[in-house]
Amino acid sequence: MISSEQPKPAELRRQRDQGRRIGLFIPCYIDAFFPVVGIATLELLERLGCSVEYPLQQTCCGQPMANSGCQEDSAATEALFVNCFKGFGTIVGPSGSCVHHIRCHFDAIEQTPETKKVRAGARELVEFLHDDLKVEAFPWAAFPHKVGLHNSCSAVRGLGHARPSERIIEPYFSKTRDLLQKVPGVELIEIDRPDECCGFGGSFCVTDEAVSAKMAYDKVHDFHRHGVEYIASADMSCLMNMKGVIDRLKLPLKVIHIAQILNGGPL
Repeated sequence: MISSEQPKPAELRRQRDQGRRIGLFIPCYIDAFFPVVGIATLELLERLGCSVEYPLQQTCCGQPMANSGCQEDSAATEALFVNCFKGFGTIVGPSGSCVHHIRCHFDAIEQTPETKKVRAGARELVEFLHDDLKVEAFPWAAFPHKVGLHNSCSAVRGLGHARPSERIIEPYFSKTRDLLQKVPGVELIEIDRPDECCGFGGSFCVTDEAVSAKMAYDKVHDFHRHGVEYIASADMSCLMNMKGVIDRLKLPLKVIHIAQILNGGPL
């Protein structure tokens, strides 16, 4: 016999929170150099009604070792990551490159059911907000500035944040742009080469520093000559690379993670 009794409000809230229980992944470089981005990500998810937990034992996803060709050296780090996040159905992190590694290249360890579950549940912040939560407004946010959008290579071609500019016959879309346009005051500025790499590339900026630096100079100057005030991105690693050029040249530019804008501005 089916009961006609309707769930009580408290039970509905419990079901909602269970459906949005998030394991928060903060990449090691954000934790070390840009902790305000991690804080903004946490606050933003909680504003949107998510129940967020941060496993304290987490370290790195293993991407630096794997990208350098030292895949076996990333095995212990990947195993720790799985152990930290195996209890979550959804894992959200504010880094396209790290999430791309977890989903597509996280194979230095045995692909157990737990490992496969963690890989499948890894979500980058922009795609989680845009595709999963389908957020329509950020009423607490306002950012009255000229913003230039930088989509990282991993975000565009690895995670599908936007249509790559070379695919001109396909319909245009940009998940990051869609989210930023929901924030009052944001003026998105077009640049000449929106999908050009900033030159970071992980270990590439160390092994090929001259080429990397030239790429970063070109990218920063593209933003600067178009009057951008803030360079925004879902990848703080790219912003860190461009910030080095900005600081060296003493340009009137700032960098900001999209989580900070959506959460109401810099902390």
